[in-house]
Amino acid sequence: MAGRFDFIIVGKGMMGAAAARHLAKSGARIALIGPDEPEDWASHNGVFSSHYDNGRITRTIDPDPVWALLAQRSIERYADIETGSGVDFYSEAGCLIAAPLPGGEEATLDLVIAARNRLGVEAPFVDEQDLAERFPWFRFPAGYGGVFEPRNAGHIDPRALVKAQVILAEKAGATVVRSEVSSVVRVGSAINIRTADGATFSAGRAIIAAGGFSISRQLLARPLDLTVKARTVLFAEVAPADLPRFAGMPSLIGAALEQDESYYLLPPIRYPDGKFYIKIGGDPSDINIGSEPEVRAWFRGDANRSAADHMSGLLSRAMPSFTPASLRWSPCVTTFTRHGYPYIGFADSDRVAVLTGGNGAAAKSSDEIGRLGAQLLENGVLDAEEYGTDFAVCFR
Repeated sequence: MAGRFDFIIVGKGMMGAAAARHLAKSGARIALIGPDEPEDWASHNGVFSSHYDNGRITRTIDPDPVWALLAQRSIERYADIETGSGVDFYSEAGCLIAAPLPGGEEATLDLVIAARNRLGVEAPFVDEQDLAERFPWFRFPAGYGGVFEPRNAGHIDPRALVKAQVILAEKAGATVVRSEVSSVVRVGSAINIRTADGATFSAGRAIIAAGGFSISRQLLARPLDLTVKARTVLFAEVAPADLPRFAGMPSLIGAALEQDESYYLLPPIRYPDGKFYIKIGGDPSDINIGSEPEVRAWFRGDANRSAADHMSGLLSRAMPSFTPASLRWSPCVTTFTRHGYPYIGFADSDRVAVLTGGNGAAAKSSDEIGRLGAQLLENGVLDAEEYGTDFAVCFR
């Protein structure tokens, strides 16, 4: 297979698939290149993606105005994406942020309340006594309160969101190539892209949206200032007989003065094995991954048992009445940029662009991040003054 396109998106994850959907609406010739999820992670030698999951928290309230606007604009389009693709990926379960009461040393709730007021979001404060009554699934330390966002908040299914974006991109005329990219090379005014199975493609512009794999020198000759951290997430199986009592349970973000005691968790979600799991994150380890081969090896491995044990303890304290039917854990990676916002800019004059760097906050906001990447690729410039940041790409 070979082909000539106006624009090519390298990476079929949440940002790349969103960029393809938005860009395909322009009528240009678009290719979205990236492999599907492997059936067996342990024996897979290719690339992976952090969207290989069924649950991520979504919410509008964020103390950072940039991330809040990215989330708001994305969430506003969830319904249209679901309707147009026929794929459901959003559950409006609400999101509770629980933390030490305002006015103390730990300032999470002070910042959340200020952000809520600035954004005009309906999200009532819940005092210490009402927390236990309104959210009986959870137990918090003395001196905790919360802010509950009931609408435009809950959780999304990343696998289903990517599926929906790809369907809509194809409907709009995009070509989807389900292969791994092995090289990106500029030749004059063209970008030549080769896949692992030997196919070649060319375009006037390309954008690299490869998540943690964006550090690959085969994709970008100039190394990004992108920190890739190894993460472990824990899944606690909910027995079928136990499921009814979790009806109405929201997503939860629990903040603490000691960062190691902070966590997030989601209500029971059905995973591909047909079982329901409560997912909890809060990996306290700080493991940097320095090379692309190491990222592959991390995904193929067994993750971090000590991190899983730590999160199991967090879960038992947050939900002491819940006894998991089983526990399992999986590897993931999180990418961090120098300035804390996604990289959305050119790496090679105006031909090869970058769209990466979720900073642990991008799943819910990926549609708007993808739209900005599509705008950059189509127009050659990023017009996003309302964000108050330029999303500049930084290099080592």
